[in-house]
Amino acid sequence: MQASELINQYYVDSNTWDEMYKDASVREQYKSVVEFMQQLSVEELNHKEELAKRLFMSQGITFTVYSSGEGIEKIFPFDIIPRIITSNEWTYIEAGIKQRLKALNLFLKDVYNEQFIIKDGIVPLEMIYSCPHYLREMYKFPVPHDIYVHIAGIDLIRNSDGSFYILEDNLRTPSGVSYMLENREITKRIFPDLLPKSTVRTVMEYPNILHKNLVSLSPRQIANPTIVLLTPGIYNSAYFEHTTLARLMGVELVEGRDLVVDNHRVYMKTTSGLQQVDVIYRRVDDEFLDPLVFNPDSMLGVGGIMSAYRKGNVAIVNAVGNGVADDKAIYTFVPAMIRYYLNEEPILKNVPTYHLEKTEEKEYVFNNMEKMVIKKTNGSGGYGMLMGHTATEQEIVDYKNEIIKDPRQYIAQPIISLSSAPCYMNGKLQPRRVDLRPYALCGPDGIQIVPGGLTRVALREGSLVVNSSQGGGSKDTWVLAG
Repeated sequence: MQASELINQYYVDSNTWDEMYKDASVREQYKSVVEFMQQLSVEELNHKEELAKRLFMSQGITFTVYSSGEGIEKIFPFDIIPRIITSNEWTYIEAGIKQRLKALNLFLKDVYNEQFIIKDGIVPLEMIYSCPHYLREMYKFPVPHDIYVHIAGIDLIRNSDGSFYILEDNLRTPSGVSYMLENREITKRIFPDLLPKSTVRTVMEYPNILHKNLVSLSPRQIANPTIVLLTPGIYNSAYFEHTTLARLMGVELVEGRDLVVDNHRVYMKTTSGLQQVDVIYRRVDDEFLDPLVFNPDSMLGVGGIMSAYRKGNVAIVNAVGNGVADDKAIYTFVPAMIRYYLNEEPILKNVPTYHLEKTEEKEYVFNNMEKMVIKKTNGSGGYGMLMGHTATEQEIVDYKNEIIKDPRQYIAQPIISLSSAPCYMNGKLQPRRVDLRPYALCGPDGIQIVPGGLTRVALREGSLVVNSSQGGGSKDTWVLAG
């Protein structure tokens, strides 16, 4: 059987925006891929899918699932059909993300300093101070170059009318970029001729841009500052990513026990003695970073690291305390931040969001639970989320009770019909829902976004949840040259 028959059998729900198909015809950007696939047999496609699995396995491209109560390492599911974004779409996305990050960075600087946005009544004071990630330790803290968000992963979805929405901002220790890089490497191996023929822009510059930005943050003006990537260790779900990024940037991968602070300076233990550290790209959460300031029981951080940071003897990436800006309750204020700080209209829209502290909004949500997704304001990874259209009556009752107890901890959003993209599954081409996480890097010279990102896929039929921890996978993301 030829792949052309698979394409003819590809069925798309008329209420869903499909990335490849429109009105029973293939969109322009997918034509070269479809033509290429039509020359292949199903056996050849199966062989390519098997090769991709073997490559992922041999390279140890894994993540850890905790939901079963035990940490189980799994191969990250990869779909061989790329998700393709046109040059015009990318220009629009890029402009929207840059605008958003500029405003979020100004917001972080403001809430930790003069707090004009609170005084002017744009964001309520209690909304900031009730956020568990607002760290008073960062108030009036001198952050190098006033850059709080050096690395951001901004989640985008496309609605049934084709328009893009920002789903959430990840500004603390965003993960997934290694899968973006590995997905491209695997695609090069399984479709070596297709990438150059399709004029796909490269994402492989990401480690170089990140490394250049880290070097530029060094407090010591020396040719080769010492940069380390601080990992919580091998049991962290993103440990594969930590090792990958350290290797690609040529920097040391360290754990808390490898570092020591002396006289407000951070040193790395080496076989030839202590070596001063200039920049720390940390993948350890705020509360575990310094047991002298935050959680005293933390074994993951370094005692005294915050004092070295305050003295300006070490740069920490991302800045400490960023969680106040990606709290899902604060998310609703980002369009207002853009207007307030930049005097511009937001390019990319937010998903409509209901604050459950507001009585009328809570009543509306409670009356329409089956059309809503309820999220914890500080949750991540898809944990603790209620999808109203698939929830049981008892689950809805339980959730309502939890919301009544502590409404600040929850937001509600209407269930949005994510766009679908073709996936090769069980020998068939089937539509599955997708989102997109582009990665933005902010340095003293501005914001750079590599053209692409991580397209996450809801692998279960009918599912709208794309998180890897909830059974999602990913695919290579192509941005076409203009």
